[in-house]
Amino acid sequence: MPRVSNIQGPYRFFFYSFDCHEPRHVHVRRDRRTCKYWLEPIALCKNYGFSPHELNEIRRLIHSNYVIILEAWREHCE
Repeated sequence: MPRVSNIQGPYRFFFYSFDCHEPRHVHVRRDRRTCKYWLEPIALCKNYGFSPHELNEIRRLIHSNYVIILEAWREHCE
C-alpha cells in the first residue's frame, strides 16, 4: 500500500495496487475512518466515518497537494 509522503496533517494518503485500473484516485485514512477521492475532477467517491468538516479539509489538502498526489499515482500505477 504505497503512501503519498510530504503531506502535513493527521491524514494518511495512499493507493492500493489492485485498483490501478480505476480512474485516478487517492484513499485517505485517519484512525478508523477512510474515504476515497477521484482526482480528475477532485470529487468524493466513498466515505466511511469522516464528518463533512473533515471531508472539506481533506479535499482542500488534495487540491493543494494535487501535483504530489498525481506524481505518486503515476509512479505507482503507470
